[in-house]
Amino acid sequence: MTGIPVWSAYATPAIPTHRLTRDIKADVLVIGAGVSGAMVAEELAEAGFSVVLADRRKPLSGSTSASTALLQYEIDTPLTLLAKTVGFDDAARAWRRSKLGLESLAAKTAALQISCDFARRHSVYLVGDMLDADGLRREQIARNSIGLRTEYLTTRMLRDQYGIRRQAALEVEGSVAVNPVKLAAGYLLAAIKRGVKIYTPVAITAIEPRARGVDVLAEHGPSIKAKHVIFATGYELPKPVSVKHHEVNSTWAIATRPQREALWPGQAFIWEASEPYLYIRTTKDGRVICGGEDEEFSDEAKRDALIPAKTRILSAKLAKLFPELDATPDYAWTGCFGGTADDLPSIGPIPGMANCYGVLAFGGNGITFSRIAAEIIKARLTGQDDPEAGLFAFR
Repeated sequence: MTGIPVWSAYATPAIPTHRLTRDIKADVLVIGAGVSGAMVAEELAEAGFSVVLADRRKPLSGSTSASTALLQYEIDTPLTLLAKTVGFDDAARAWRRSKLGLESLAAKTAALQISCDFARRHSVYLVGDMLDADGLRREQIARNSIGLRTEYLTTRMLRDQYGIRRQAALEVEGSVAVNPVKLAAGYLLAAIKRGVKIYTPVAITAIEPRARGVDVLAEHGPSIKAKHVIFATGYELPKPVSVKHHEVNSTWAIATRPQREALWPGQAFIWEASEPYLYIRTTKDGRVICGGEDEEFSDEAKRDALIPAKTRILSAKLAKLFPELDATPDYAWTGCFGGTADDLPSIGPIPGMANCYGVLAFGGNGITFSRIAAEIIKARLTGQDDPEAGLFAFR
C-alpha cells in the first residue's frame, strides 16, 4: 500500500507483538497479520489449537489498510457469467456461500463485540460493459431463482431513488460497511485473548514440509515448528504455489471531506457491471470513498507513479455521477490485491506442500471470503467436512 488511506483518520487499537528470538513450537502457524490471518487465527484458537501468527510487516499494514471494505455477497463475476465458466450449479453454490459467509462474518463480529463502524447498506449495481440492461434482467432472474432476492431498477427508479442517471441497475439488501483496519484489529485482539502470539517482523527464509509437520526457518536463525502452516498472505503467494490461476492487480482509491448534507439516500454501495469497475461508499462521518481503475500488474514503482493521474480520473468520475458532491480528494492511496480468472478464492491444501494451506486471491470480495476461509480451514483441521471446500480448492 502506498499513499495515505482514509483509515489513517481514525484511531485504531494497538496490537501487542513479540520478537522471534528463539525457536518456538505450535499446532498452527498463520503467516500474515492482516484481516485474513486475523480471522483464521481467531477461529483456530477458539477451536483449541495453539496458534502463532507471523508477518514480515507490522500488523494491519499490508492490503488490509488499502481495502475500501465494501463487504458484499455479490461476487465480482456476475452469477450468469460465472455459470458459463464453472456451471450453473457450482456458480449458485459459490454465490449462496458468499451470502452465508457475509452473514457469518456479521454474526461473529457482533459476538466478539468488535467496534469497526459496522453499518448495513443496500448495494446498487449499475449497467456497464459486462452487462447491459437486458443482461441485468437475466442476472436478476438467475439470482432470484436461487433465493438471492434482487430488485431491478429502471432508469426512472434509479434517478428517483438515488439521483443517478444510468439506464438500469440491480439493488440488493444486506451489504456491510466497516472500517477494515478496526475490523482486523478487533479479530487480532480477540485471537490474542485466546492465547495467540503475534511475532513481527519475521522474514521467513525457508519452509520445509514434513510428514508430521512443517519446519519454518526465519532470518537470523530462529525456527518455528508447526503441525500446520496457513498462508494468509493476500497477493503475496508463497514461491512453491503455482500462479497459473492467480493474478495480481493494482487498484486506486480516494476519499473526500465529510459532507453528510450531499450524500445520496441510504448511502448505498454503488458499483458497476464493468471491467474494471468503479466502486463508491461512504464512511461513518460522511466522507465518500471512490475506487477503481484497476490494472493487472504488481510493479509498485509503476503503480505508485500513477497515483496523481488515477486520483484525477476517480475524482472526475465521482463528480460526474454525483454532481452535488465535492469530489476533491482529502486522501488518495493505492495497493495490490490477488485475484483469479473467475474471482473465486483459493482456499485449502497447497498442492505439493504437505500440511500447508492457503487462504489466497480474494479480489473484491476479500473480507467476505476471509470469513469463509476461516470456516473451511477450521473444518479441515478438525476433521470435519465443509460443503464448499472442493469448490474453493486450489485449481
